[in-house]
Amino acid sequence: MAAKKFSIKISRKKRLKFTYFFLVFIFLLLFIRLFYLMVFTPEKIMQVAANQWTSDIVLEAKRGNILDRNGHELAISADVYRVDLDLLALKQTLKKPEMSEEEVQKAYDDLAEKLASILNISKEEVLKAFNKTLDNGLPASWAPLKRKVEKAQADKIKALKVFGILVSSDTKRYYPRGNFLSHVIGIINENGQGTGVEQTYNKELSGEPGRIIYERDSKSNQLFFENSRYTKPVDGKSVMLTIDEVIQDYAEKAASKAMTQNKALGVSIMVMNPKNGEILAMVNKPDFNLNNPYANGKTSEELQNIWRNNSVEYSFEPGSIFKAVTAAAALEYGTSKENDEFICNGSTNVAGHELFCAKKTGHGKQNFIDIIKNSCNVGFIEVGKKLGKENLYNFTRKLGFGEKTGIDLPGESSGIVKTPNDINDVELATISYGQGIAVTQVQYMAAFNAIANGGTLITPHVMKNIVSYDENDNIVLEKGFNNFNKREVLDSKIATNLRRYLEKVVSEGGGSNAFVEDLNIAGKTGTAQKVQNGKYKNKAYISSFVGMAPFEDPKITLIVTVDEPNPSNYYAAQVAAPVAKELFTNIFNYITINPKVLD
Repeated sequence: MAAKKFSIKISRKKRLKFTYFFLVFIFLLLFIRLFYLMVFTPEKIMQVAANQWTSDIVLEAKRGNILDRNGHELAISADVYRVDLDLLALKQTLKKPEMSEEEVQKAYDDLAEKLASILNISKEEVLKAFNKTLDNGLPASWAPLKRKVEKAQADKIKALKVFGILVSSDTKRYYPRGNFLSHVIGIINENGQGTGVEQTYNKELSGEPGRIIYERDSKSNQLFFENSRYTKPVDGKSVMLTIDEVIQDYAEKAASKAMTQNKALGVSIMVMNPKNGEILAMVNKPDFNLNNPYANGKTSEELQNIWRNNSVEYSFEPGSIFKAVTAAAALEYGTSKENDEFICNGSTNVAGHELFCAKKTGHGKQNFIDIIKNSCNVGFIEVGKKLGKENLYNFTRKLGFGEKTGIDLPGESSGIVKTPNDINDVELATISYGQGIAVTQVQYMAAFNAIANGGTLITPHVMKNIVSYDENDNIVLEKGFNNFNKREVLDSKIATNLRRYLEKVVSEGGGSNAFVEDLNIAGKTGTAQKVQNGKYKNKAYISSFVGMAPFEDPKITLIVTVDEPNPSNYYAAQVAAPVAKELFTNIFNYITINPKVLD
């Protein structure tokens, strides 16, 4: 019996020792864990704590406006609302002590359905916001629900009177004229990604957000002895464009008319001031409604194509409008002169390949001015041969082809210019009259402007000024565009003579459908077979007209490009030149009445 009691006593001592060592072990583990948290992760712990006892409300800045050169509003920020969730306060509201887990979940589900119905979002989106977590997996104390909420919806949310749902001021982008100038203005999402001016000048337009930070108690009420920290949002600056709303309106209507009449795939128009690189109008049809850019049923790829600014992003074979560049190069290098003689019989053989002129019966005997006026391919093949591929390549690059112009719009293409090593005799011949090279509208216009302004290459641009508003709502200049990157690329006398030759194209030659009495327009037509997937597309053409007026001292340059007009009537003289005539007439009537337009 005594032996049994002794055995029990020993067993108890072992259990006590085991319990003692177990507790010591647990204590050591806790101590090590606490030591690790305090020494190695104090910032993280403090952040978690701060998230639990502080509210941090971001106050969005009002986005700046986009204006035309005369201060007319093209994009504005309208006052709307945003809905956010204080998740701790919401938990206090919905989770009562006497409620079961099923009842709590039902309360959340019921509220999610109401919010989803009012805000036109899915119930799943609301529940996801309810259950938002931090990066470390802990429950978040704050979650955004929806922005850009209209007043009627905001009022319904407020009427729910649910503690933990916050409705505050927000701004929504609004475009008063819908489709007007859509590819230039562009769109922007909440991540600062988008198109057009909205993306290029997003930093200036966005401003600086403000915030309110305050400490709170367990019921999410602000602690009375704590002062809130308030940083006022700084509204964004406004961007004043070089675009003139009236000239843009002329171009928009002309492009729509040309697209309809010619049953074309698209039409692009640019109007510029050649002396300073300012773009007065830029149109691409078809376009899109800036207030509803996400067309129903369109894939992401289709939307990107709709939003693409073809004047900047699309490169094409220019056809005969490139002859102005070839002519300038030949005059600059002295390989051709005004009185040089050319014979055109309708075609010529180059390295075993028969290359044809547009006039199959031939132009006969011509001088240098005649081959420009008549747009003679055979004549320009001879000009290109005398010039040589090295000189043509060097001059082409000098005028900016094969590289981006630096225009202040996103997505610019560099075009395609072959190096001399990649150019054979046939390709030299075709490049001379505008095939085998790819350019963008804005790229071509930068070079054409150099002919118009006496030889200076200037960066095309759509931003004129960054402005703000004073307390009386008057416009205050912050800074102007200054990245002109001017450089001399052509002798001024050669530019003067070339303008005179190009005037003959309109007054006597193939561009006569652009002729306007007393405007002295100089220009060039160009019709090129369209390249698609590296091959020429059957019965598909790009027809262009480029012009300047008055040719003695050009104030306006413009280009009209019609993509895939009706193949039964596709020549640029028939398709693009009449559009230019209408534009020149309207623009100069407007300038005559408003002489300060180009200031």
